[in-house]
Formats: sequence, structure tokens, C-alpha cells
Amino acid sequence: MNVQEQINEYITSQPEPKRNEMQELHHRTLQVIPGCKLWFDNGKNSEGKTVSNPNIGYGLYTIKYADGKTRDFFQIGLSANTVGISVYIMGIKDKTYLPQTYGKAIGKASVTGYCIKFKTLKDINIDILEAAIRYGVEATNEN
Repeated sequence: MNVQEQINEYITSQPEPKRNEMQELHHRTLQVIPGCKLWFDNGKNSEGKTVSNPNIGYGLYTIKYADGKTRDFFQIGLSANTVGISVYIMGIKDKTYLPQTYGKAIGKASVTGYCIKFKTLKDINIDILEAAIRYGVEATNEN
């Protein structure tokens, strides 16, 4: 099964209304980052044990470690969780930027240094979420 098939299977496995909301966010993210590399992490470690929620990834940036090693990773992540949906904005160095810039304006959401978590799309301003995603892509493209 290729990545797009895994993503489709993951989204369609969600209960409504989360399924439609995940589909909408998937399409919006692809509009923000057209032609981006797609990732799918099923949340299982090498022994097949579940260690995290499955995650759809968009884009590509390279993490550079102090020892000189590098690792490729996605710029934006999308994941269903038990209470709603999480959008991960990876690679932003200033962990206060997202909460300070988007925290109050986004609506009913929890905003940390790299994650925006909300129960349903109707609780948030989708344009603010999209602005945060755009910022994350631009910030990691500069690195």
C-alpha cells in the first residue's frame, strides 16, 4: 500500500464528523503546500507496538543534530486523537511563537510550541490555522 492509500485508509477509518474534518484539513494543507512530499506514520514502533497516534505528514525539512547527523522529517503533521484533531507544526525554533501569535485568535484550541489541538473545526478560525501552517512551512524552508 502506498502512502496516499495509507492516508486515505486512515482518514476513512475515522468516525464522522472527524472524517470529514480530517479530509478538509488534508485538502487545505495540500493547497498550502502543493506537490509536497507526503508521509504516513502508523504510530507503531519496530516491534509493532503502538507508541503514538497515526500521523499524516506534509513537506520535508532536514533536522540537523549537534553531532552533525541529519534526519528528514515532515513540516506539518495531522493526527486524529481521542478528543479531536492535532495539527503539528514542526521545526519552529521559537517555541513561544505559535501560542503568542495564534493562541488567542484561533478560537477554542490548545496551542503549544509545535501543536494546535482542537475538538472540531467549528471551534476554531480555519484561516488562522492555515496562517500558522503557512508560517511553519516558511520557517522550515528557511532552515
